[in-house]
Parts: sequence; C-alpha cells; structure tokens
Amino acid sequence: MSDPSSPNLPVPRLDRASLERVLARAAELQSTSGDPVDEFTEEQLLDLGREVGLSPQNLRQALAEERTRSIVPDDERGIGASLFGASRVRAARTVTGNAADVLASIDAWMQRQELLIVKRHHADRMVWEPRRDFVVGVKRALRVGGRDYALSRAFEVSATVIAVDDSRVHVGLDADFRGHRAAAARQTVGSSLVGAAVTASLLVMGVTAVIAAAPVIVVPAIGIAGARAFQQRIVTRAQLSLEQLLDKLERGELGRRATDSLLGAIVAAATAIPPRRL
Repeated sequence: MSDPSSPNLPVPRLDRASLERVLARAAELQSTSGDPVDEFTEEQLLDLGREVGLSPQNLRQALAEERTRSIVPDDERGIGASLFGASRVRAARTVTGNAADVLASIDAWMQRQELLIVKRHHADRMVWEPRRDFVVGVKRALRVGGRDYALSRAFEVSATVIAVDDSRVHVGLDADFRGHRAAAARQTVGSSLVGAAVTASLLVMGVTAVIAAAPVIVVPAIGIAGARAFQQRIVTRAQLSLEQLLDKLERGELGRRATDSLLGAIVAAATAIPPRRL
C-alpha cells in the first residue's frame, strides 16, 4: 500500500477560487462549532498571507480597506430607505501620501470648499458638520464661487485615512443625510394629514366615496415621489463631490497651503502690498 505522506507523490494544489472557498467554509464551520475564534495581529495576518502566496502589499491594502469600511446601519434597510431612498453615501480610494498630510488636506478642503466645521478629530479619522452662522448661510444661498456646497445638507461628513505602506494611504469618505431624509418624511406626513382632512371634508359634503378618497391617496403619493426624487438628487450630488475630492487627492492637487489658514491669508495679503516709496 502506498504511503500518502511519501515525498514522491504529487502534492495536491488548489487554485485561488478553491482556496477562498476552503477558507470561507473553515471560518463558517468554526463559528458554528462554538470554538473560540482567535484575533490576529497584522503581522500574523501577513505571515498567514505569505503561507498561501499573497503579497504583503496586497494584504496591507486589504487591511486598510477593512479598517475604513463603514457598516450599513439598520435604517438603510428599513421603511425610510424604501420610501425615500438612501441617506448615506461613501467613496474610497488608495492615494499617494502619508496619513497625517492627507487627512490635513481633506480637513482644509472640507472647511474651505464645503464650509464645514470639525466635530470630532481622532488620530486617523475626522468628522465634520455644517457651519450654521449667518455669513456661511448667505454664501450657501448665493452659491459663492459657483459652488453648490453639496455636503452642506449632511448631518455629518467623515474621513478615515489608514496607511497602506510608506507612500500610500487608503481614504474612506462618508456623508450622512439622515436628517434631510427625516425632514422629508415629516413633510410627507404633514401633506398626508392635509389629504386626509380634505377627504373627510368631501365625505361630509356628500361627495361620493370614490372621488372623496382621491386626496388621501394622491397627495401622499405625490409627496413621497417628490421627496424621494429630491433625496436622490442630494445624495447623487454628494457622491460626486466625494469622488471629486478623491480625484484631487489622487492627482496630488490638494496640499497644505499657507493660505488655508487665517494667518496664512493675512501673510499672503501683506506680502502682496507693494512697498511705499519715500
């Protein structure tokens, strides 16, 4: 009888698709068997990847993408999303640079171009919210600079930047418009109540039920359709704005400039004044 461990026998090999299925099935079996699932450090994952022929560079990028991945909340799968559409948009990309400089460039862009203000600041993540002061409101209303300030309607906007290697980072951008969708839902409820009141009045006036029921059906339907279309325009424009920001990062067009700060603007203005001749 031949020995299956004999070195003379060919070693069975798996292609990449088979390997992925085996690893996924093994993880599924372990999760259902009640065995404890160990946590892995980055180095352990890199070692495991080398064992199965994965390059450290690709593994580091996959880890960075996982750390910037946002989890879809429950309200994106509920009745609000079904009636009025999505409330969150996301864009992600790997760009050249180091994490601190890229995050600073994004911060300068959010404050200067989108008129947002910092809400929270962590080592690798920043969260902004719209500014509410009068001057900013006027600039948004007049679209100063030809911009529509697509992120100004967001409840909050966030950026997460994780280093992939010494020269690249993975950037994840998220914008949350749940407040705008909630306002649309409230307006639709209000219009529905108006439609119901009109229907009740028509019934009291003796109008036939078929005709009287039209307002309570048509008014909410029109309200939902209009709110959904408006919400779609808002999130579509915000998605484009996030992608445009990533385009600029990818091309290296965003950098920390002195004029991004008030002090830098004062210095630049002062140096532009020609000297007086005595």
